[in-house]
Amino acid sequence: MDNNKYMLGVDVGTTSTKAVLFRETGEIIAQENNGYQLYTPNVSIAEQDPEEIFDAVVRSIRNVMNKSKIDPKDLSFLSFSTAMHGVIAMDEFDKPLTRCITWADNQSEEWAKKIKRELNGHEIYLRTGTPIHPMSPLSKIAWLTHDRPEIASKTKKYIGIKEYLFHKFFGEYVVDHSLASSMGLLNLKKLAWDEEALEVAGITADKLSTLVSTTKVMTGCHQDLAQELGILETTPFVLGASDGVLSNIGVNAIKGGEVAITIGTSGAIRTVIPKPQTDPKGRIFCYALTENHWVIGGPVNNGGMILRWIRDEFAASEVETAKRLGIDPYEVLTRIASRVRPGANGLLFHPFLSGERAPLWNSDVRGSFFGLTLSHKKEHMVRAALEGVIFNLYSVYLALVEAMDEPVTSIKATGGFARSDVWRQMMADIFDQKVIIPESYESSCLGACILGLYGLGKIEDFDVVEQLIGHTHEHKPNPDHVKEYRKLMPIFINVARTLEKEYEQIAMYQRNIDGEF
Repeated sequence: MDNNKYMLGVDVGTTSTKAVLFRETGEIIAQENNGYQLYTPNVSIAEQDPEEIFDAVVRSIRNVMNKSKIDPKDLSFLSFSTAMHGVIAMDEFDKPLTRCITWADNQSEEWAKKIKRELNGHEIYLRTGTPIHPMSPLSKIAWLTHDRPEIASKTKKYIGIKEYLFHKFFGEYVVDHSLASSMGLLNLKKLAWDEEALEVAGITADKLSTLVSTTKVMTGCHQDLAQELGILETTPFVLGASDGVLSNIGVNAIKGGEVAITIGTSGAIRTVIPKPQTDPKGRIFCYALTENHWVIGGPVNNGGMILRWIRDEFAASEVETAKRLGIDPYEVLTRIASRVRPGANGLLFHPFLSGERAPLWNSDVRGSFFGLTLSHKKEHMVRAALEGVIFNLYSVYLALVEAMDEPVTSIKATGGFARSDVWRQMMADIFDQKVIIPESYESSCLGACILGLYGLGKIEDFDVVEQLIGHTHEHKPNPDHVKEYRKLMPIFINVARTLEKEYEQIAMYQRNIDGEF
């Protein structure tokens, strides 16, 4: 690693693209963020315009190069992190026939159910590592092929947003193993497209991009584009991986036994293992980072959005007071929660207000308070809601532990929730593990750059990240609290499992009402 050389990490997310320029030794030199719209004309649709994303990527790279004023000769490489599960249908002239259908889109919901129930979905999951769900490109492509023939008949390729960008840069359709492994179409052991999954999707392998390693290096960016970006045509582009797996590198949760947890609006929990592994109960994903690093874990829909709902629907007067006193409303909420003992006097909250991905993979599940009595007050409900988010993540963690070869050594926790001392301690107590809060780097951009250094042979392994990242807080479990949570956890898990039929019935009832009014 050279102090006079630079690396540029580009993270193409669901709401914006970030570009961060680092020295090869890890310091941030310049950064830029450009947002774009998520088109949601109804509850099922969540799409983006691929051209808007491309413009944001170009603008982000160009502005970082301009701001930093570095000599383009000193830029060692660019490396890319992108959101998973997007699908764009491209025609024979390489023009999009659809917008980018994002992970949050539910238009393929009926096909996901059909694959699960009738088309050997579980066996496909065991080989491909992506749970059968509307987020999965397998479900999306099956839906387009069978229900949207006017699009499918004109489609030359089904691609994701990174493939779209790289086609613009280099004129080739390539997909890295990491993003391919999140499509529900890649046989993880063979690193080749899965025959049965292709059949269910109704396509042949030539409708998908060429598979390449996450460390694949491409040079020879189109001249006019290189000029617009402010880089040399000869600058290497490292294909990189998906945002989820790269953030594990970026928070230094890469060694065996280290678990990364992020809670933003939604949440995720992940750990790195040396070879692909899926779950007989279908609770977790398995995605590639490199051929020798595989990330298992689960995304949850319901993270910080639960706290926002509690704030807006339960705590208007407290929020008003907080504003007057110049205090963060969330700080007030967690303060209220801290007045109540762990376990909220036997009140449990199932945080499934927007369906759920891991561990249930069921868009029909719904939220509930369980165990309410006349002695429960508002503060118990606030505490139960915060605990419910962590309980739910813990239930995914149990599936992870079953698939890991070694004991958990630490939890690295990031995201908006990490600002709350109360919530961080709650995580240490419910997980009965030491919780470390890494310094807040742009973890996916940093992860992409470290993968780039690895791909270009500038480092031998990912351990270098330890020198780049310190930590801000550390929480140890309180044994008394652990004891309370151990009594409640089995009840929390059993309630969610027991109500499967009722969740479906109430969801159907709610959908019918929506249709009437």
